[in-house]
Amino acid sequence: MSKDRSLEIVGVSKRFGDTVALRDLSFDVRAGELFGFVGRNGAGKTTTMRIVLGVLGADAGEVRWDGAPLDFAARQHIGYMPEERGLYPKMRLAEQLAYLGELHGMADSEARVSALRWLDRFGLKDRGTDDLQALSLGNQQRVQLAAALVFGPDVLVLDEPFAGLDPVAVDVMGAVLREQADAGLPVIFSSHELELVERLCDRVGIIDNGKMVAIGTVAELRAGGREFLWIDVPAAPDGWDPGVPGARLLETDGSRLLFELDPGIDGQALLHAALATGPVLEFGRVEPSLGEIFRTVIEEAAS
Repeated sequence: MSKDRSLEIVGVSKRFGDTVALRDLSFDVRAGELFGFVGRNGAGKTTTMRIVLGVLGADAGEVRWDGAPLDFAARQHIGYMPEERGLYPKMRLAEQLAYLGELHGMADSEARVSALRWLDRFGLKDRGTDDLQALSLGNQQRVQLAAALVFGPDVLVLDEPFAGLDPVAVDVMGAVLREQADAGLPVIFSSHELELVERLCDRVGIIDNGKMVAIGTVAELRAGGREFLWIDVPAAPDGWDPGVPGARLLETDGSRLLFELDPGIDGQALLHAALATGPVLEFGRVEPSLGEIFRTVIEEAAS
């Protein structure tokens, strides 16, 4: 596998009995990008990743690499980090990572050098002879990512890699993933930490009920969504309603009110209503966070 190609999920559907897990799902993860894959529990993220790995078979559609169906040989070059961690608790770290490297075709000496290099990169240089179970859960998670990287993969598929990590570990792991993307790898990871996804990712895909309901950069997702406005109306009575259709009160901070406006609603109408109460000390647009975009997209998909 070359490191200048992209991973494509094309029209993938999957059913478990009467439950439809994926519905004609299509998107790509481009070479050199961090792709955040987000959705509610049960939305289809893990099922998608398992189909990419070949652990599950799709009922329809296919996974492609460089335009060709992804076969067993190509899957050997995918670095995978499952949500349910799967390393050997009573095996020494360096020995375990080297063994996994050999399973992916590395020579013994090459695998050992790579294992020590990744332990050093994750701040575990002096723990190579320790059993995995002797480490904290956060450090075990670092080793799990090292296992996905030790053999020099061409694609990274990571299911909740940041779950339970402290801020320092998050920074270390985030820097490693950025390095891998900058080296040309397609990197896809799922996460419920939307602030982290917003900070790290080049593009984001939002999945709900097995369908991709929004995809793009955070800026692109903002441009297609609703508008948010802070208004400070100190003279307005408690429970003030501006009476503007499509304007919904989200948050109150004293006399400051945060409104969400449906697409196409003119914020000037809200300003005129605010001025009718007396002085307006603040009137300003705010960029919605990925979390706010996510909630809006999910609500619209359900309507």
